[in-house]
Amino acid sequence: MASDRVPAHLKPNLPPLSLYVPEPKFRPGDTVDFTQVPIPPAGQARRPDIADPADTFRELAFDLVRVLDDSGQAVGPWNPRLPPDTLRAMLRSMALVRAFDERMFRAQRQGKTSFYMKCTGEEAVAVAAAFALDYEDMCFPSYRQQGLLIARGWSMVDMMNQIYSNTADRLQGKQLPIMYSVKEAGFFSISGNLTTQYPQAVGWAMASAAKGDTRIAATWCGEGSTAEGDFHSACTFASVYRAPVIFNVVNNQWAISSFSGFAGAESTTFAARAVGYGIAGLRVDGNDALAVYAATAWAAERARTNQGPTLIEHFTYRAEGHSTSDDPGQYRSAGEPTAWPLGDPIKRLKEHLIAIGEWDEARHMAQDLELAESVKRAQKEAEANGILGHGLHQPLDTLFDGVFEEMPWHLREQQAQMIAEETASGRPWARKA
Repeated sequence: MASDRVPAHLKPNLPPLSLYVPEPKFRPGDTVDFTQVPIPPAGQARRPDIADPADTFRELAFDLVRVLDDSGQAVGPWNPRLPPDTLRAMLRSMALVRAFDERMFRAQRQGKTSFYMKCTGEEAVAVAAAFALDYEDMCFPSYRQQGLLIARGWSMVDMMNQIYSNTADRLQGKQLPIMYSVKEAGFFSISGNLTTQYPQAVGWAMASAAKGDTRIAATWCGEGSTAEGDFHSACTFASVYRAPVIFNVVNNQWAISSFSGFAGAESTTFAARAVGYGIAGLRVDGNDALAVYAATAWAAERARTNQGPTLIEHFTYRAEGHSTSDDPGQYRSAGEPTAWPLGDPIKRLKEHLIAIGEWDEARHMAQDLELAESVKRAQKEAEANGILGHGLHQPLDTLFDGVFEEMPWHLREQQAQMIAEETASGRPWARKA
């Protein structure tokens, strides 16, 4: 039977179709006004029981878990009530991360390394999480979570050796600077390919559960990376098998030069991704170290008691450029970092400790000086092993090491060919001992 419907293209009153292209609120030269960003009062969000089904607290994917209020007090049901010594240790780790970032940024500008990425304004995301997780839990980071290693007490010299790709680089110069790999500290190798760490974290968590272990996995990505297929594959597997994993989405408002709207921020929150997969979702003040700690500890206990995965959106702001290769002044207003309504995570934790009588400005200034000197000493020690700016530091024939446990025949052939060509060229190169 023939349809009596009129084809759409023959209906003259229909408006033409159009696409919506997201546009950031502020561009270079604009005056910044963040008053439209909803910031609920600290202590308002409820804290469900660890065993509550994910569909009973969906509102937490749209709310904002906050602990520190405007007067520096810790309030509400998410207050982790940490002892002052732990708070001071967290503050110290965050301040050390910032001091480390500052010196390595300058090292790149001095030509000592090729590339660096700071996490200024996001220190709480990694440091507070590291304090909430067990040391044996496995972390699958993105490239702005150096705070995990520093909070776990890892050697800054070892980290710098990797940044400089020098003779002591444990990765033999095979990784881009800042793409650390530290198995001993539960820090999985960073990849420049976005979100590959998400399915890897789920696979590791599933293996831990299959073996009857007690260790869980945690992984991090930026909000833009939630548009990658790996993100959704990971969520599917984690949801189906209730994998003991924590998904951290660091919503710092910007990818390299694209604002979060291109990843869907104007439509809903990134924590809302959890709702569609039937897993627990929390949206957290990422500049509130106590809120990050509380949310991570809650999610970790949930994972460890077989309640499944949790997705945490850390609502924060990338205060500086995406990397040393980036100029944020070309695509956003210069006033954004200082106008961000959630403030600076280090300053907020410092003010909390001062408010409860466990810290003061003099001690904080003394600590900053001490940490700056410790980073300087570490840099001097690392640079004794060489810097990237002075050329190749690894023996050339190590290029093929670490790819396979046992080198296959075709790589042995390629290695021999490379050595023969280099020898014939007369160029100096060092064979490993």
